[in-house]
Amino acid sequence: MLTLKLLRENPEFVIAKLAVKNFDAREIVEKINVLDQNRRALQTELDACLAEQKKKAAQIGGLMKEGKREEADAVKAEVAALKTRSGEIEKTSEENNSELNSLLVLLPNLPCDQVPEGKTAEDNVVVKMGNEIPELGENNLPHWDLAKKYDIIDFDLGVKLTGAGFPVYKGKGARLQRALINYFLDQNTSVGYLEVEPPVMVNEASGFGTGQLPDKEGQMYHATVDNFYLVPTAEVPVTNIYRDVILGNNDFPVKMTAYTPCFRREAGSYGKDVRGLNRLHQFDKVEIVRIEKPEESYAALDEMIAHVEKLVASLGLPYRILRLCGGDMSFTSAITYDFEVYSAAQGRWLEISSVSNFESYQANRLKLRYKDADGKVQLAHTLNGSSLALPRVVAALLENNQKADRIEIPEVLRPYTGFDYID
Repeated sequence: MLTLKLLRENPEFVIAKLAVKNFDAREIVEKINVLDQNRRALQTELDACLAEQKKKAAQIGGLMKEGKREEADAVKAEVAALKTRSGEIEKTSEENNSELNSLLVLLPNLPCDQVPEGKTAEDNVVVKMGNEIPELGENNLPHWDLAKKYDIIDFDLGVKLTGAGFPVYKGKGARLQRALINYFLDQNTSVGYLEVEPPVMVNEASGFGTGQLPDKEGQMYHATVDNFYLVPTAEVPVTNIYRDVILGNNDFPVKMTAYTPCFRREAGSYGKDVRGLNRLHQFDKVEIVRIEKPEESYAALDEMIAHVEKLVASLGLPYRILRLCGGDMSFTSAITYDFEVYSAAQGRWLEISSVSNFESYQANRLKLRYKDADGKVQLAHTLNGSSLALPRVVAALLENNQKADRIEIPEVLRPYTGFDYID
């Protein structure tokens, strides 16, 4: 959430920045600043009213002691009128602030200066590529056919048990899933990320804190009886560990990693783009989250990108890193880098990670602050990244490593799988 101070002092800057995200903010920003002016004026009036009320109330006892009953009664009437007026101001203020807050959450985060202009994924900028694309034989199969051939993922059984987008992993397929999760967690903890195991359901306050609510209700599974939401990513519970927290100047960096199943009501269509593991409603993902001082967050972002790149490269998968344009970024992000791997049998790039800096946008919603070296309370910066999302990693591993009679397992995973190939 953007701060009122920024909107009040630099409205044209905000409007121009949000135009990079193809968001016309002028009307909302102008309304917010009118309501903010009202908020401050009402607070000033309320403070004056309460101060006068307190002053006059203190006079009543003295007048009564002096036997000036009529004067005391007159002051009592004035106090009663002031109480009525202060109640009216408080009600007006609540209504004004409610409207103000409802508009504040409509504004996305500002993109940083490095974000390129653009409207769609076609305008994203490729900043790096790595590992060569393999050449497969003529009889290569997409991963959904390989899964059936080797009986490692059952999509039909998932439909029977739940519905489309909920696959069942079997045998070596299940072990491959577990191996990837453990490998990613071990790699993350080896560079200082604290492993946490959070709940996979969160309350509304947590959804609001990281920006999923009220923006993405349609994508989240909602347990209505308890008003809990199934997590779309571990980012939500892990970042919310520090909701309403004031960190010390020496508490940084905060580095956490977590594995969770993730649940998303992905807008579905038909065809190869959503077939098999390409788009699921439930999937496994390992996440990294960092909380940093503002002046150190972009160095932390670079570290996260390098770490995720090392993970992808170690699997031998062809990959590319993209800097997202304004039109393809999330509502809450200030800058995002996507990692994609090449799926040789499908002949297309598959997104497997997004690494983002949210600057102070989430922290303002979370009330996540720290005391700097001078003891001044400041908003922290939050960052997160997938390290990694499993489904499309598995899809690319199966397709790119297929041979005529088996699928080879990357060397780094063999100590975790306990086997060298799937046959």
